[in-house]
Amino acid sequence: MAGKFCINLTCSTDNTDRATVAFVVANAAVASDKDTLVFLSIEAVRLSQKGVAENIHEEGFAPLKDLMTSFLEAGGKIFVCSPCFKKRKLDENNLVEGTLIVGGAKLVEFMSESCPSLSY
Repeated sequence: MAGKFCINLTCSTDNTDRATVAFVVANAAVASDKDTLVFLSIEAVRLSQKGVAENIHEEGFAPLKDLMTSFLEAGGKIFVCSPCFKKRKLDENNLVEGTLIVGGAKLVEFMSESCPSLSY
């Protein structure tokens, strides 16, 4: 792959526009042959739960569920912030397939070599 790319997403149902645009950009990055990671933190960890993304569809964009599915199918990775997940008392048995709950060290490991990033 031609380098890495990381998107830190902090929004979900509280700002569906940001959540959607983050995955539009993530899809563009993975389609550009970047080893791409979306790190879900703060409120975005809710997107790791089945059923949440299905209710998000910003006008002019594909539904968020479709964007997330396309991203994962193209080889993108979705990491979920463990402390943020636990704080919100979410269900590990209700994770969207392809998401992985991780600590900060896993994010640092991914970004340890020159890795551009965006935050939404």
